Amino acid sequence: MNHKETDTFLENCRYLGLKNLKEQWESMIGKANRSEVGFYDFLFDVIQAEASAKRERSIRYRIKESRLPQPLKLLSDFDFSFQPKLKKKLIMDLATMDFMRAHSSILFLGSCGTGKSHLAQALAMIACEKGYKVFYTPCAAMLNDLNAGVYEKTLLQRMRKYVTADLLVIDEMGHDRLELQVTKEAHLLFKVIDERYKLQKSLIFTTNVEEADWGDYLGDPITTKAILDRIFHYSIKVEIKGPSYRKYQGDELQKQYE
Repeated sequence: MNHKETDTFLENCRYLGLKNLKEQWESMIGKANRSEVGFYDFLFDVIQAEASAKRERSIRYRIKESRLPQPLKLLSDFDFSFQPKLKKKLIMDLATMDFMRAHSSILFLGSCGTGKSHLAQALAMIACEKGYKVFYTPCAAMLNDLNAGVYEKTLLQRMRKYVTADLLVIDEMGHDRLELQVTKEAHLLFKVIDERYKLQKSLIFTTNVEEADWGDYLGDPITTKAILDRIFHYSIKVEIKGPSYRKYQGDELQKQYE
């Protein structure tokens, strides 16, 4: 191609959104010439590469929009041997995303450091890779955000991001005791849970608060009962009873200096 044809070709790539072809066209043509592939095979490879690149960009975008904390947690990095009472098969079944297709939710229960957040975030990562819109939030951050919305009269706008996602991850209820300053208005948590319940949208919820203590923790036993009813109705309950991995890592680090 001459210079004018090249410019036209690149402009058409930009117009059609063919980002990979715009960047790789010379190497693709060189490879085709060297291997002497047919027209069909050449077009197939071009489209295949473009589709793969677009899928990769979409995954990166969904992960960014999900607000999952860095560094990202992977299921392959979870040490199942450290929590032998946790059924690995159950977690691997959840990783197939069948619970999303069934409009079910997951409730991770257990003490601090047992891996609840790691598993929740790792499953959320897989959901992003499978094409689902995910939104992650620590429970305290969500409650503070919604509480601010009440006073600023922006509650409906603020709720939208928690309701519209295909999968909402509410992490670490009970992790930050400062939550108690705002959770007296348990109806804020109820609003989010209830809206998603009515829309049959999946939720991953992690907490170290025992079920019997939710009423005292949230400061409203009646609303809490309604929250529990909705969370447990379509939820897969995963209780992790085991030692704290963070404590184990801290002890191992300490041994290096003894």
